[in-house]
Amino acid sequence: MDERDDLNQSTSVVPQRKAVALKYEAERDMAPRVIAKGRGHVAEHILATAQKNAVPVYQDKTLVNMLMALEIDREIPPELYKAIAEVMAYVYKMDKSHGQAAAARRLAAQRRRSSFF
Repeated sequence: MDERDDLNQSTSVVPQRKAVALKYEAERDMAPRVIAKGRGHVAEHILATAQKNAVPVYQDKTLVNMLMALEIDREIPPELYKAIAEVMAYVYKMDKSHGQAAAARRLAAQRRRSSFF
């Protein structure tokens, strides 16, 4: 058997998806904390829950691997503050743009309703 036969018989391994959910309550927390994490089906559930609740998702394989090492309900360590600040800036930007879009939809709806009177 040669190397080509080995390659033909090998099975492909699809890496499992990973997800980590963070929460930050300024009144309570010194830093964001991990509230959920998982691989495979658990990761899919975390992502589906985020989508269902209109929570922005930030994708960074290196960061998710570092966060997977943390325990649930544990604040992120200072070494990750800069990376998480980038995530929070992204979330703020997404929230702001979604807020502006929602305000525009409300205004358009009000104009449509007022035009019927």
